Amino acid sequence: MDQLTNYTAEDPLTEDGRQSYTHTKVGDISRYVLLPGDPNRVLRFKDIWSSFKEVAYVREYRTVTGEYKNTPISATSTGIGDLATSVALEQLARSGGDTFIRVGSCGTLQEDVALGTMIINTGMIRDDGTTKAYIQAEYPALANWEVVMALIEACEKLGKKYRVGIGASADSFYAGQSRHGYNGYWQSWWDHKISDLQKAGILNWEGEASTVLTLSSLYGFRAGFISTVVANRITNEWGYVGEEDSCRVASEAVAILAEWDQLKKEKNVRYLTPGLFA
Repeated sequence: MDQLTNYTAEDPLTEDGRQSYTHTKVGDISRYVLLPGDPNRVLRFKDIWSSFKEVAYVREYRTVTGEYKNTPISATSTGIGDLATSVALEQLARSGGDTFIRVGSCGTLQEDVALGTMIINTGMIRDDGTTKAYIQAEYPALANWEVVMALIEACEKLGKKYRVGIGASADSFYAGQSRHGYNGYWQSWWDHKISDLQKAGILNWEGEASTVLTLSSLYGFRAGFISTVVANRITNEWGYVGEEDSCRVASEAVAILAEWDQLKKEKNVRYLTPGLFA
C-alpha cells in the first residue's frame, strides 16, 4: 500500500500516475482532441490520419494519438451522455488537451435538413443535469468562434453539406428527446417539445455537446461541435450515414486551427481576426 500514499480520492490516479478512467497522462495526447462517443468510431481515424497509435482503452474511453497533415492530433471516445463526457474532458484537460471538438451524430429538428448533413453548433440548450453541477442554468453553452470557423472552412474545403446554428443537449435518448419509453410510456408535457424547439429554430438534438462546450468555457479552453444528421424528427427518417464525413471534417478543422495558431504566434496576437490574413 505504500506506493499509493501519494494518490488521493480528491484527484485519483492509477499506480503509474495516469488518470483514473481515461488512463492518460501528460505526453500521451495532443492539445487538439476529438471526442467521438463510440469507441469504434475512434478507429475510423486510422484511415484518415498519417499516423495512428492507441494510447489507452478503459471502459468507454478509447484514446488514440497520431498526426494529420503534419499536425499532432488525438481522439478519445466518451461513451453516451454528459456525465461520461465530463469525466473524459476533465481527465484529458489534466493530460494536456486544450482544444476539444465533439464528433458525433444527431437528430435534426428541421424538416429541410437531409440525412448526412453536417451540423456545426454555435451553442447548445443545456437540457442536461451534469453542467448544472458546475454552473447555474443561465450560463450559456457556447462554442469557441475559432473552432466554429475552422469547422466551416473544413466543410467548404471537403465539399460537405452543412448547417450552422443552435442545438440542444438532452440527458435521455428516449424521454429527454420526446421518444416513447418502454411499452409506450409518455408524459403529456412532452407533447409539444419537438414543435416548440422547431419553431425556435433549434437545428438538432444530441446528448453530450453542452458538457463539452460549458466545461471548456469555464476552464478557458476552446471547443466546438460537428455531427452528422442520422435522424430527422419531423419527417421520421432514420439512416446511419456520413459518420466518416464528420471524422474527416473534424480532422481537417484541427489542421486549420494549428495553422491559425501558428499565425497568431508569429503575429504575437491572442485572437484570430480577418486582418491577420491581409
